[in-house]
Amino acid sequence: MILQIETATASCSVALANGGEVLAVKQLSGRNVHAEMITLFIDEVIASAGITYQDLDAIAVSSGPGSYTGLRIGVSTAKGLCFALEKPLIAVETLGAMASGAAGQQTLSVAGNMLLCPMIDARRMEVYTAVFTADGARIRATSAEIITEDSFADLLQNGKILFFGDGAEKCREILGQNANACFLPGFINSAADLTKKAFEKFKRSEFEDVAYFEPYYLKDFIAGKKRE
Repeated sequence: MILQIETATASCSVALANGGEVLAVKQLSGRNVHAEMITLFIDEVIASAGITYQDLDAIAVSSGPGSYTGLRIGVSTAKGLCFALEKPLIAVETLGAMASGAAGQQTLSVAGNMLLCPMIDARRMEVYTAVFTADGARIRATSAEIITEDSFADLLQNGKILFFGDGAEKCREILGQNANACFLPGFINSAADLTKKAFEKFKRSEFEDVAYFEPYYLKDFIAGKKRE
């Protein structure tokens, strides 16, 4: 029984899974909602499953990259639960979870040779991204990339790539000029997407050191100027 937390983007999402099967999900998309809603959503998924916090076997959290503030809230919440309940912590890289979620969508037909490219919005034309095969194998490492007409050209000349996530839409005008570039609109990060990878890590006892674990920010935090 794994409690799963996703706060790396504008989506605040909590899911509960048992044996790799999702039992309950609560989520809401919107900036600055994470701190307000995260503990409420956790209480609700626990209650909806008719279990107690002590029935949990582990806590899984989306570990980044993504929003600095969102990641801090999600990881702090997960670590607090692990300390209080004496449960292990599982970290699931955000882009890998997104690829797993997109590949598993019932409304989506992903051909075996189609590549998956999750994108998380960063500043201007920059995104946090990686590339995966349809079965989840990573073929391009996580990076912060400024998108140009030449981005992914080497991969697009050999086959189709599905771009998705809150950073993909702003890249459509540039990347969409290539006939092999496909886009999945409306993709929202969900804690349910952590299920497969979290369960695999649990079976391998692949846990984090709760005291020292930190989110994967990828880039240093840059504070904006406070408005007058």
